[in-house]
Amino acid sequence: MRFDEAYSGNVFIKSHPSFEEAEAVLYGMPMDWTVSYRPGSRFGPARIREASIGLEEYSPYLDRELEEVKYYDAGDIPLPFGNAQRSIDMIEEFVDQILASGKFPLGMGGEHLTAWPVMKAVYKKYPDLAIIHMDAHTDLRDEYEGEPLSHSTPIKKIANLIGPKNVYSFGIRSGMKEEFQWAKEAGMHISKFEVLEPLKKVLPTLAGRPVYVTIDIDVLDPAHAPGTGTVDAGGITSKELLASIHEIAGADIRVVGADLVEVAPNYDPSEQTVNTASKLLREMILGWVQKR
Repeated sequence: MRFDEAYSGNVFIKSHPSFEEAEAVLYGMPMDWTVSYRPGSRFGPARIREASIGLEEYSPYLDRELEEVKYYDAGDIPLPFGNAQRSIDMIEEFVDQILASGKFPLGMGGEHLTAWPVMKAVYKKYPDLAIIHMDAHTDLRDEYEGEPLSHSTPIKKIANLIGPKNVYSFGIRSGMKEEFQWAKEAGMHISKFEVLEPLKKVLPTLAGRPVYVTIDIDVLDPAHAPGTGTVDAGGITSKELLASIHEIAGADIRVVGADLVEVAPNYDPSEQTVNTASKLLREMILGWVQKR
């Protein structure tokens, strides 16, 4: 996919018309080929864009407006339906281009497996990379029912690549006992149930490092985000997630890319989930893009 190709669909509010002038590139990864429960996250990026039209352009949290950041909405990567390996390869190639242009990659999923090739691409550019992962689930399986390409495996894959001690998971409340045991024995940081307070303790230890942030919308309680593939009771509030995004924005770290995944709009006729996702992305753009 070339960046000079015209994207004819809806774009995220205040998207800059020029890729060349942009500081960040927003893109969709419409894939849900490996989900184990409810499919539909491939429709997430398009619906988030539509919902963004209802956003205020000003963030009272950060006292910034979207027009202050030049970001380009490149549209959705045209992933081949059902072909997980080819889709992963295409995502990695796409993000390689963004990084080679010196821009901040900000992805919209799609299932969480889509974050794996992005993190892999970012690691190639930043070998001292750390990962901040917010999720209801550990995502530390080696495979799911014999399939290594699964949305339950991306954090295990990146931990194996960059070292478990460089991966920090927050909000976790679901996973196999073996996954938690592996993380503990490997020295990986997992904070159960909460995000903001344990995040505050970890961020000073990452001072000066490049950090990639991957957020699964199901870190939120289903009351706040019912439109996702694998809902899990007992999650955090949208207020806590927003505060966590702002905490990262104020920390002495280099955010070098991010994604927000697993938004499955068809399970939420109220459109609460896509509206929440668009607001989260606004705060990520305003808070993180300048932190490179």
